[in-house]
Formats: sequence, C-alpha cells, structure tokens
Amino acid sequence: MVPFTDDVRNASPEPHQPSGAESGPGSGPKSARCAVCTDRNETPLERYDRNFGELLQELRVLQTGVQILFAFLLTLAFTPRFVSLDTTQRSFYVGTLLLAVLATLLLTAPAAVHRVLFRRRAKRLIVEVSARLTAAGMAVLALALAGAVLLVVDVVLGRGAGVAAGSVTLVTCGGLWALLPRVLGYRNGHIK
Repeated sequence: MVPFTDDVRNASPEPHQPSGAESGPGSGPKSARCAVCTDRNETPLERYDRNFGELLQELRVLQTGVQILFAFLLTLAFTPRFVSLDTTQRSFYVGTLLLAVLATLLLTAPAAVHRVLFRRRAKRLIVEVSARLTAAGMAVLALALAGAVLLVVDVVLGRGAGVAAGSVTLVTCGGLWALLPRVLGYRNGHIK
C-alpha cells in the first residue's frame, strides 16, 4: 500500500487532456495540467482544495453566530425572568433551542466529514457534502434566529409584535442568504 504523501494525495486520479491534445514539445506535465485548467489555472483537485478552504472560511463566520445564539439560549433558562414565561413562550424557547442545536450540528458536520474521509481521495465528495450541510445549517440557523427574535420581542412587547419581528427576521435571512446571491448570480450570468 502506498502511503498518502502530499504528492499522492494531491495527484489527479485521472489525467485529463482535452480532445485533440497532442504530445510533443510543451506537452509535459505542466502543459497537460494547464490543458484542464479553468480561468484560475488549477487542476480539479486544486479547485476542490480551494473550494473547501473557502467553505471553511464561511463556516467560521456562521459558527461564531450560531455559538453566540446557542450560548444566549442556554443561559436564558437560568435567568430569574424565565419562570414568568407562559406555556407558549416556553414552547418557543424549547423549539428555538433545538433549532440552534441542529444548526450547530449541521454547521460542524463538515469537520467530521473531512476528518473521516481525510486522505481517502474523496475531496470532491467532502466538498459536495459539506456544501449541502452548510446550506441546511444556514436554513435552520435562519429559523433559530427568527425564533429567538420572536421570543425576546414577545416577552418585551407582546405576542403580535413578536410574531411580526420573527417573521421579518426570517424574511430578511431568506432575502440576504438565498435571494440576494441568486439575483447577483443571475445578473452576472453565473446562474441561469
């Protein structure tokens, strides 16, 4: 069995040349590699490495937010005012807490996927699964944020204001996290 060195791990599993590529001067490994490159002049494995690095940067931002929300929700149950919450407010609290837990799990799962599949020549799978987990985590985080806003505003201003504030929060998350990127991609020709 060949040990997984950086060269073996990062080597392209299937050398690829575009149709009509010929051997000859200038067709060595560097030229073959460039023949399959995108605008960034990278191999598919280099692209997956870059994509995973970019995904990790996104997760760092998201994990900070979900950790702050989760910490807030955990401490809320131990405040003196918590005992005065009615049954509906306690239900909002428990539901929001569970959503925050699920968001945390979804947004940390890419690390577990990477850890298990590390050095198994599965970078493409790691990137694809991690991207889906991140998207699901963001959707659940939007619900948790809306739930937290609903709960706090409900306690401070009443149920109607809480529902309105929670709804605005959810719509804003959807607009900024889902709609805006699609509109920008459509305008720039990246999404059809």
